Amino acid sequence: MKCKVYMVRVSYDQKPGRRTMMETYGAEVTPSPSNDTKFGKSLLEQDKQHPGTLGIAISEALEDTVTHDDSRYCLGSVLNHVLLHQSVIGLEAQKQFESIDVEPDIIAGCIGGGSNFAGFAYPFLGEKLRGRTDIRFVACEPKAVPSTTRGTYTYDFGDTAEMTPLLKMYTVGHNYVSPPIHSGGLRYHGKAPSLCHLINKGYVESVAYHQNEVFQAARTFAQTEGLIPAPETAHVIKYVIDEAIRCKERDDDKVIAFNNCGHGLLDLKAYEDFQAGRLVDYEPASIQVENYVN
Repeated sequence: MKCKVYMVRVSYDQKPGRRTMMETYGAEVTPSPSNDTKFGKSLLEQDKQHPGTLGIAISEALEDTVTHDDSRYCLGSVLNHVLLHQSVIGLEAQKQFESIDVEPDIIAGCIGGGSNFAGFAYPFLGEKLRGRTDIRFVACEPKAVPSTTRGTYTYDFGDTAEMTPLLKMYTVGHNYVSPPIHSGGLRYHGKAPSLCHLINKGYVESVAYHQNEVFQAARTFAQTEGLIPAPETAHVIKYVIDEAIRCKERDDDKVIAFNNCGHGLLDLKAYEDFQAGRLVDYEPASIQVENYVN
């Protein structure tokens, strides 16, 4: 079976190692926006150097799928059923904590579409909803795409070409062109509906960081733990380090668990840029979200 991947153009250029790895496994990788779809062509006609977004890549993948009878679309995040599928990670983590008779005080993770965080946190969250635990849950996102910290909780499309159903979520708008931060997995304009509902109801807190401060945290983690984390993971590492310092200052013992969701060995260019002082911190001055429901 042939696998075709629409990879956000800025990531295609920034992260050639990821592209090479997918191609090694047999995938055909195309930078998005591309000339392979009508929607991609329309964007390139306006801007030949369009950096692309996750929303655009989703639109191209959907268009490619619906125009080919032999194609199927594989979704990796955002929709609720995907989050539930990945909860096997959290179920295993629960068993590990039970085996050492420890309950975490804080569960943290990074959020792009939401599947990584939810996969780790949802089993524990289920216990909180049943009144069996008082764990804090903290989700970490980039200030460059601050959907849960500065976005609007409303109905929006999951893709830029408006091919998906409307989803109730925190969003910065499906037409938002994400800045080229190195955390490609967090450059999505919205979040999964179930996660957004939990944030809206106060069961999950969310925080946002600039990329320079998260890479500083990632470098500290690498130098102390021997593991180079992915830029996405660096966001939650920033939170964990800050929270650990706060606990130390308050003489407060806390068990903090986070999902170390990826290594950074395919992101060394990002570390090179950080150490050379070339990273730029992005943050939108204003955010405009269309209202699709009266």
